[in-house]
Amino acid sequence: MRVLVVEDERNLADAIVRGLRRQGMAVDVAYDGSAGHEMAFVTRYDVVVLDRDLPGVHGDQICADLVTSGALTRVLMLTASGTVADRVEGLQLGADDYLPKPFAFDELVARVQALGRRATPATPPVLTVADLVVDPARRVATRGGAAVDLTRKEFGVLEELVKARGAVVSSEELLERVWDANTDPFTTTVRVTVMTLRKKLGDPPLIETVVGAGYRVPDPYVPGQVSA
Repeated sequence: MRVLVVEDERNLADAIVRGLRRQGMAVDVAYDGSAGHEMAFVTRYDVVVLDRDLPGVHGDQICADLVTSGALTRVLMLTASGTVADRVEGLQLGADDYLPKPFAFDELVARVQALGRRATPATPPVLTVADLVVDPARRVATRGGAAVDLTRKEFGVLEELVKARGAVVSSEELLERVWDANTDPFTTTVRVTVMTLRKKLGDPPLIETVVGAGYRVPDPYVPGQVSA
């Protein structure tokens, strides 16, 4: 899941980023509304965690522009004001969820995960292909009932491939969805991660290489269709 945090309180922003990354999410950050507005329209994010009272471009404007653009990005709006009227106003602007400060970090994580599942096409809380079960909320993957020990990036790649429901996902898309903006776009990290992921998932192989296009996990999985 790719997340953008737009928050001008740097200590809070950095804490949110660290916490979400520990949950295996790819997270970028902007410390003012102008940078946040630009980033939100350059990269396709699953969720934007958006402070309402921002310098530069106001959070209300960023939210409204995302809604107007037709972007599939979900918006979780943060604010120091927790009145009912303020929450209603934020939701009327097009925010998908609203969380007053101060908040419990576990609740923030749960809300971000819930919004991420509402991306189009909508995905169920637990993903299943053949004997593979992927639980994004718990960061757990099992195959044939046995737990598969995955790094955060391996889990992220697996989640994106299974969510694609048999469609091909390019290396560029995986880099964008699983890694953050600081990653070298010319790196071989995607290929290496897929290679180690295949080994950990075992046989019969689940991940198919589509030469010149990317990777996929066929859905429904049919033994013998996997190449490379």
